[in-house]
Amino acid sequence: MVVVPAGVALFAVLFVLTPDGSGPPLPDRLADTGGGGQLITAVAPGTDATTGVLTWWDRRGGRWVVAGSAPARFGARGLAEGGKRRQGTDTTPTGLYDLPYGFGIKAAPRGTSTPYRRVNRNSWWCEDNRSRAYNRWAEPLPADCRAAESEHLADYATQYAHALVIGFNYYKPVRDRGAGIFLHVNGRAATAGCISVPADAMRRILVWADPQQRPHIAIGTTSGPTAITRY
Repeated sequence: MVVVPAGVALFAVLFVLTPDGSGPPLPDRLADTGGGGQLITAVAPGTDATTGVLTWWDRRGGRWVVAGSAPARFGARGLAEGGKRRQGTDTTPTGLYDLPYGFGIKAAPRGTSTPYRRVNRNSWWCEDNRSRAYNRWAEPLPADCRAAESEHLADYATQYAHALVIGFNYYKPVRDRGAGIFLHVNGRAATAGCISVPADAMRRILVWADPQQRPHIAIGTTSGPTAITRY
């Protein structure tokens, strides 16, 4: 069942489901979906937007079908092309990425099959460009990773109650491109570059995500150079 709460922009609902009311679903219009049987799309109206719609999809019988949808929040300064993004700009990177694993201060929701790490008081995400642990979970914080340049995960009880790592700049990190980009629970406002959704939606996504289906996330705008259909 598609769940689109009141207040979600009508433009985004229509764009996700059909571009003109009768066309193919959004995943069929993307350049790439990651090759698996599950996909998340995160769509904003433009690069200056801080809100939009996140939808998760299943591939069934050769067709993409909506498994769920929720309002999404993006970076406080909007979105930026993933390959050109700079760290510290409070922008959400556009592009297509995998979802390496989940994590959280709370236990994984019952039924979660994706790999999941539990946060404790020694859990950090290193965001120090000079560290060998740059853009990695660190437990405890390495000597070459400055705490002031990193996130102490346990400090974000609301946002990191449940989360998924987004594979942006993850496998071969480029220094100063950005670190610690997650899909997580809403805080009070826009994010520092992550994507956030309501707590119930985050729990449902964790239960839905099946590593055997190789889920990916596509992030972009409705049109222009960062249009989601480019990825």
